[in-house]
Amino acid sequence: MTAPADDTAAGVQAPGPAAEALAEYRRRRDFTRTDEPPGTGGSAAADRPVFVVQKHDASSLHYDLRLEMNGVLKSWAVPKGPSLDPADKRLAVHVEDHPLEYATFEGSIPEGEYGGGTVMVWDFGWWEPDLAWLAESKGGKSKGKPARAREAGGGAEVAAEAAAELAAAADGTGAVAPAFDPEDALAAGDLKFIVHGQKLTGSWALVQMKGRGEKNWLLLKHRDGAARPGSNITGEAPDSVATGRSLEQIAADEQIAADEAT
Repeated sequence: MTAPADDTAAGVQAPGPAAEALAEYRRRRDFTRTDEPPGTGGSAAADRPVFVVQKHDASSLHYDLRLEMNGVLKSWAVPKGPSLDPADKRLAVHVEDHPLEYATFEGSIPEGEYGGGTVMVWDFGWWEPDLAWLAESKGGKSKGKPARAREAGGGAEVAAEAAAELAAAADGTGAVAPAFDPEDALAAGDLKFIVHGQKLTGSWALVQMKGRGEKNWLLLKHRDGAARPGSNITGEAPDSVATGRSLEQIAADEQIAADEAT
């Protein structure tokens, strides 16, 4: 298996919520056959929460969006892949949480195993809540400024300013709002977030589809400076950001390595 270098520090995963969240992930896999990380000795959290999209040629080609939250990678399978065109509404099926180490997994899952096929690190970076959008939705007094900042792509200064607006607008009295928890946003079925990837950037939304079950969401690109109407980013940039390889090259390299090991 070939994987990119992991930028997070190595650490030992202690029992707790993250370990419990990975129970379904482990139940589905035979780690004596697959090189996927078991998530038992994983990586410590990075300074910034990881964002990764993995291109996965399994029974059907799809893209797996993963966002680090509370020690695991929350994951959605996106059959058509993400789009920078705000007109595209992409189905995103919520799947089991994955360990943090999975963010750097690139290689092959054996045929007959869960998700058997080739996996590529298609995009990689970090993410943050879109606090400017949240400030607007809460009715902040300076609604125009976060909008202009979002058009320009945001940034630390914008996020801090938006967080202050969000707190001040919490109840109309200036009372400080509790810290934003993306898990609460997911529970409510609506997460607005900004990604800082190599292929994907800007503001996005994950919105749970009403009346379609808990697993069915939509992945949407907001209209901002990173939006590209009419574009096809998955077709324009099909290869790995980690190794520059295509899915076919990854599969061929994995087969060579397997043959040499026998």
